Amino acid sequence: MSSFDVDLTAHEMLRRSHVLAALGPDWDPVAVLRGEEEANDLLYSGLDDEQQRVYDELVAAGVLPPRGGGSAAA
Repeated sequence: MSSFDVDLTAHEMLRRSHVLAALGPDWDPVAVLRGEEEANDLLYSGLDDEQQRVYDELVAAGVLPPRGGGSAAA
């Protein structure tokens, strides 16, 4: 029985370099994460009592992360 191995390391490195080139030199991942956190805060702000109750249940169940608990650098 023969073994067939494929090493995709070189291809993966090429793919990553293309992704980073497409993002451009101005891409700031920390700023992107902050923007996502701000968007989520805005999305879940101004909830009425019933919406807030459902939101709290989803957070407690682990379906949604708690607001302000993101991992983006401050």
